[in-house]
Amino acid sequence: MTTLLLVHAHPDDESILTGGVMLHAHRDGHRVILVTATRGEEGEVHHMDAAASRPHLGEIRTQELLTACTILGVDRQEFLGYRDSGMTGAPSNAHPESFDSAPLGEAAARVAVILRDERPEVVVTYTADGTYRHPDHRKAHESTMVALDTLAGEGWVPTKLYLNAVPRSFVHGIVAVARDAGIELPGELGQAQGVPDGEITTEVDVSDVLDLKLAACVSHLSQMHPGLALAAMAAQLFEAAFGIERYVLARGVPVQDRPERSLFAGVA
Repeated sequence: MTTLLLVHAHPDDESILTGGVMLHAHRDGHRVILVTATRGEEGEVHHMDAAASRPHLGEIRTQELLTACTILGVDRQEFLGYRDSGMTGAPSNAHPESFDSAPLGEAAARVAVILRDERPEVVVTYTADGTYRHPDHRKAHESTMVALDTLAGEGWVPTKLYLNAVPRSFVHGIVAVARDAGIELPGELGQAQGVPDGEITTEVDVSDVLDLKLAACVSHLSQMHPGLALAAMAAQLFEAAFGIERYVLARGVPVQDRPERSLFAGVA
């Protein structure tokens, strides 16, 4: 059985960014492993009493993640054991248990333990900028890369390493569509720069599992930003935001035709 292993920063990242490829992998009989660095203690609180929920937000988001994992067909989910660092510049960045504060070698070693155990054919994490410059997203990228380098020194490499990516044209387009549709995007989306379109190697159409992907997203109720009411989205924005997932093949041999249409293209 071939395996897909994903390294994410917080609960809900897996559903929003990579839920489609996870569902495809499960449907096609691959093993799906999710590594989550933190429990999302610093996330915004929506649809529940913020004052009452804040002290227990890590537990709330953990339960939301477990529900999402069931929907997405995750075979194994592991936390790295760090605390959510919050957005760049927040006091929580300096918390002694934050992911951002953790020594890179220590964090990479924790990722390496799971990689050694699973030996996945396909690994997924973020681009180096963390998509929208969140310190935990950047640390997840760095930790995964160092862990893979460590295992390469031990004689093992995955067949493919992918970085979840947002094309630069998409960033510009989604802002314009949202503006025209009167949709208020969350503030962090304004920090996304996107990667040059020519660097995108892989585009996976996940519209066939969009209902399940959205169900997984909605299971993260505490994080559902009211400005992104799905029913109010213009069809163009909805399909662009959720129906196609894009990646950069960072390591491994691409198939001849580009863009690739599956993370398992060419994997024996």
